[in-house]
Amino acid sequence: MTGTKKHGSITYLPDSPVYITSRASLGGSEEKAGKLASLLDISSEDDYFGEDTWEKAETAIVRMLVDQLYKSAQTTPESTDLFLGGDLQKQCMATSLGLLPYGVPYLGLYGACSTFAEGLALASLAIDGGFASSAGVVATSHFCTAEREYRTPLVYGNQRQPTAQRTVTGGGAILLSKDAPKDRAAPHITAFAIGKMRDLGIKDASNMGAAMAPAAFETISTFLEDTRQTPEDFDLIVSGDLGNVGHRIVSRLAEAAGIDFGGRYDDCGRMVFDPSQDTHAGASGCGCSAMVLTASLLRRMEEGKIKRLLFAGTGALLSATSLLQGESIPGICHAVAIEI
Repeated sequence: MTGTKKHGSITYLPDSPVYITSRASLGGSEEKAGKLASLLDISSEDDYFGEDTWEKAETAIVRMLVDQLYKSAQTTPESTDLFLGGDLQKQCMATSLGLLPYGVPYLGLYGACSTFAEGLALASLAIDGGFASSAGVVATSHFCTAEREYRTPLVYGNQRQPTAQRTVTGGGAILLSKDAPKDRAAPHITAFAIGKMRDLGIKDASNMGAAMAPAAFETISTFLEDTRQTPEDFDLIVSGDLGNVGHRIVSRLAEAAGIDFGGRYDDCGRMVFDPSQDTHAGASGCGCSAMVLTASLLRRMEEGKIKRLLFAGTGALLSATSLLQGESIPGICHAVAIEI
């Protein structure tokens, strides 16, 4: 297409950078014991977060993240034109109830574990299009709410399959602006890709890495083709959250296609828990990639350890009802290029 900001088949390049002006991360008890322990802005041994149900706990997570976000930015919700976010609960209720007290214009999203990348892409589109000067994005998940929503009550104590991933209790939030901070260099979004759904017939909810991997590979490879870049143009390419199984599949698909990641490819699902925690195939959930990006990856960019990052959020588009009715699990992946 000519005369538009679309480049190639799925990639969009804003006219001006969209700046990340504030970030916040939060993790629960298992996350506090994992690889990101010292990097989290907020962590808690109490996965109820002072509430009396798991669902209320996830609402509390949203509010703690948003409070931390504005505290870090030294600003208030009134300065935000738009807030986007989502979670894994029915109708994204954790995010809706969590953002309710702030009175911000709100768009609820459901992209499963790709929600954070989807939110960053849509917020960038709104800012670059002149429809907003600033926007917030939040994504959360909770191990116990996800188990109740998609699998079986925790009291059953079901044995988990080796391909299963543990849903992250936590999340991340980001403030975006058309204006760069005056006092420091800030990571900024320079491109994003809106992925296409791919369904290879996987019906096992305990193997979501396999369900999402084809979409992840297609979005990453198509983005590189659309922008005429190679993996060497990035310091790190991160999908999220395929876990160990999906990461291996994407690596093999890349090898078969003649794409050499050169050790630059990793997955958020592999970056949360320590192997000693026995989370099988790694981490998952809307909060997984959101937490990894805000706690670790953006921090490494601010420290000068990463200059160009391709963040590719992946999602398994299923519901408890679709699983019970025998439907397969489509995968989706949206990618966001971030530089500093």
